[in-house]
Amino acid sequence: MNVTVFGATGAIGRLTVAELQDRGHAVTAYGRNPNKIPDAWGDDVRVVVGEMSDAAAIDEAVKGSDAVVSALGPSMDRKSTGTPLVAGTRHILDAMRRHGVRRYIGHATPAILDPQEKPTPVTRLIRFMPRTFMPRAYEEIVGMTGPVKASNLDWTIVRFIRPTDGPRTDTVRSGFFGTDKLGFSVSRADIAAFTAAQVDDTRYVGRAPAISG
Repeated sequence: MNVTVFGATGAIGRLTVAELQDRGHAVTAYGRNPNKIPDAWGDDVRVVVGEMSDAAAIDEAVKGSDAVVSALGPSMDRKSTGTPLVAGTRHILDAMRRHGVRRYIGHATPAILDPQEKPTPVTRLIRFMPRTFMPRAYEEIVGMTGPVKASNLDWTIVRFIRPTDGPRTDTVRSGFFGTDKLGFSVSRADIAAFTAAQVDDTRYVGRAPAISG
């Protein structure tokens, strides 16, 4: 499949690009800073550079794709202002509709509930903390995921709490708070592997599974 990855030059994004390539997919990587494009990609990865406000560049990145992966996440810098990823996500969704691309995989935290999930002490805590201490980031992640969940696309939102720099383990637990036993930490390598696997896995279409190690 042809897969477009947004946030491709971030820590999880780079790993996701590699996982997709290992699975035999062709990748288009969308990045904001050309200086962060890995030399190792060479001609194996189609690169589109642009801001998340650049609807034309986003459209170009999505055109010809079979699926879109968004490894975008709000900045945790307290000095950050605005919610650029909200408008950027809307540009992605608009481009997907124009080009008939239905599969979307994104990232979030358990502050965002699965459509069939009820709040638990963990989800209440994970929601309380950013709303209280990082309200801008919380607003952004809510604004990013809301339009996705409300769309008629074949979407999956992969949720996680504490990403680490540990190795890929292939022992990821996935499920939903209140019904499944889940932990707090998961390696970025495992997040990338799980995310890449969703491209052609329909098990979680229309759901927001949480994952942990």
